[in-house]
Amino acid sequence: MAGQGDRVSRAVSAIGAWLRSVRPDRRNLRADTVAAVPSAVGSVPDGMASAALIGVNPVIGLYASIVGPVAGGLATSTRMMVVATTTAAALAAASALEGVDAADRPSALFLLTIIVGVLMIVAGLLRLGRYTRFVSHSVMTGFLTGVAASIFLGQLSGLTGAEVSGSTNVSKAVDLVTHLSRIDLASFGIGLGTLGILFGLMSTRWGSLSALVALVAPTLVVMVFGLDSVAQVRDSGDIPRQVPLPALPELELLSLDLVVGAAAVAVIVLVQGAGVSEAAPNPSGTPSNINQDFVAQGVANVAVGFFRGQPVGGSVSGTALSVAMGARSRWAAIMSGALLLPLVVLFAGLVGLVPMPILAGVLIFAAIGSIKPGVIAAIWRTGGTSRIALVTTFVATLFLPVAAAVGIGVALSLLLQLNQEAMDLKVVELVPQPDGRFLERPAPGRLTSGTATVLDVYGSLLYAGSRTLQARLPDPTGAEGAAVVIRLHGRTALGATFYRVVGDYARKLAAGNGRLYLSGLDADLLDQLRRAGGLDLAGPVRAVAATGIVGESTQRALHDADAWLIRHEADKHSP
Repeated sequence: MAGQGDRVSRAVSAIGAWLRSVRPDRRNLRADTVAAVPSAVGSVPDGMASAALIGVNPVIGLYASIVGPVAGGLATSTRMMVVATTTAAALAAASALEGVDAADRPSALFLLTIIVGVLMIVAGLLRLGRYTRFVSHSVMTGFLTGVAASIFLGQLSGLTGAEVSGSTNVSKAVDLVTHLSRIDLASFGIGLGTLGILFGLMSTRWGSLSALVALVAPTLVVMVFGLDSVAQVRDSGDIPRQVPLPALPELELLSLDLVVGAAAVAVIVLVQGAGVSEAAPNPSGTPSNINQDFVAQGVANVAVGFFRGQPVGGSVSGTALSVAMGARSRWAAIMSGALLLPLVVLFAGLVGLVPMPILAGVLIFAAIGSIKPGVIAAIWRTGGTSRIALVTTFVATLFLPVAAAVGIGVALSLLLQLNQEAMDLKVVELVPQPDGRFLERPAPGRLTSGTATVLDVYGSLLYAGSRTLQARLPDPTGAEGAAVVIRLHGRTALGATFYRVVGDYARKLAAGNGRLYLSGLDADLLDQLRRAGGLDLAGPVRAVAATGIVGESTQRALHDADAWLIRHEADKHSP
């Protein structure tokens, strides 16, 4: 009973802490309300464009823009984070639903969104946030740049009103360029006008309203001049005029491809969300909890899915706009979603009149803005490994399904990490000084007979790192009666490959009547060495346990090695 009471007490305490964290502060309400208005207005074109990118009714993006900021804003630890639609998540969702019939796509999208949310909640509860650091900056930049390029190429047909065909956005763009006669001049003019407004206003004091102006002005032009050849949002389906109501997903649409696609969307959203957590620290200085943010974005997706929306996540642009407009707490994001609700309900009919080239222009503008030439140039100057990661992920994103591109990016990140750790491994010699300290210098290429050599190793000794160590240890061939001390202080893990390498090296030393000492082993590693190392600790290999004083075990190993060398030399000359 006591244990159950403790659990109840902890649960009550957690709920109380959450209620205190979401309670609005009167001092911030005015600033948050002012910041929420442009965020809500900007969500209209952004949400509609993201839904159009997936190939569903644009109102679905508006539903996501209502529910996402509210549900996510109530749970994030990064209080300035705006959980909304993102172009990367939309592209990933579009890729996941590519083989789904148009009639089933909306229902499959809602189910996909719920699965994404569940995966994100599980990731947060399992505290997988620490693994986002294994996705390298080069890989993520290559992926996001590839997403931007894919969106740009894919939206050219919508911008120009042309019918195109192709299996990838690249091939669709090529088809358009080779059949320019298909371009509808009226649609193209509306699209170019949208881009002109967005780029023209972005650096002015009206920048926060540029999306609204770009939405309204070209729409009025189409209505006033009766440009019937320009496709409109209402052509994609009926625009509901009521508040979105929750609905259960159609589980018969569940498939392995859908789950794999959801996993790809979840990875993208989580990595982007982690970036938002770093870029938008809490004003109070309270550190963000990346795992809590994972759960919060997951809860938002589950809620959005039940309210018939599309995947959402920490929005870089939405959060930046909210902060720039003076937001001071999570309530700026929450109110932006709440303010959007009456806009959708009251003006649903007008939403249907928005020309599709406008949404294509909004997506192209966002895609161009997300490309960071300075970041790409810095990565390019970093070296060959970073270039390979950048280019490979970029090309994979352009020509492969997003799920495959994400998998390649994650696998490439891990491989490059392991390769870099192995290649960065460095072996140095520690030469004892009269004052008891050690002088560090490059390790010798060969061992000298009758001497003790102390070595220290920088870098990982797991997997390929141990093989690199094998190649960089001093060659014992020809050395008679040589002793080697390898300092392992601070190591927390050694694997079977390391023990294999050390065993081979010890046998080579023993062939010349030499001996190997391993110093600085903590209690766990010493126990592992005895149980699973497969080394003869009473023969050519000796282990010296670590102590609380840095360098003491190495001094002791060196002392033992010198004493052994003296005895060995004496034994050679004894009658």
